[in-house]
Amino acid sequence: MSDQERPQIYLVTPPELDLDTFPDRLAAVLDTTEIACLRIALATKDEDRILRAADAIRLTAHARDVAVVIERHVLLVERLGLDGVHLTDGARSVRKVRKDLPDAIIGAHCGTTRHEGMSAGEAGADYVCFGPIGETPLGDGSRADWDLFQWWSEVIEVPVVAEGALTAELVEKFGPVTDFFAVGEEIWTKDDPAAALKALLAPLG
Repeated sequence: MSDQERPQIYLVTPPELDLDTFPDRLAAVLDTTEIACLRIALATKDEDRILRAADAIRLTAHARDVAVVIERHVLLVERLGLDGVHLTDGARSVRKVRKDLPDAIIGAHCGTTRHEGMSAGEAGADYVCFGPIGETPLGDGSRADWDLFQWWSEVIEVPVVAEGALTAELVEKFGPVTDFFAVGEEIWTKDDPAAALKALLAPLG
């Protein structure tokens, strides 16, 4: 793990959002908790909706010096003035994207696989994401376990992100072995996302 004892927070947008209200909800979270990075992770494939949402989110985040990456859409990074891209196919496209975007932040979600994470790091990823770390009915039921994060924090220098079905108990357990917690659905489904985030992170002190 990095020199910084306390893991940093990496915010993930909800897959669906209302542009009339979300920028204010986002601003409230950014104004109450220090956020290291924000990932735009929209489910829609509607280009216009993605462009409008990304513009609003970028303005809100950059006004507070928070870096913004977008999930999957490599071609939109430079077009929208974003800081990087979050890849969801493990290590497969990291090397090519690193050539296309030499100065961008490139993150790779590597599921629960140590080997995939190592390959992504070697290919040039700036961070590697493992998850889910909590129980979820989605996917195939596999989880990224504590031992993976402990090993990674002791052996690998590439920053590691823990995400997926976070609870306060998991934040307490994984806090010593991860560099970042990625938080998304855990707070956006609540009436007061800023308060929900503070409650989730309470074990970190």
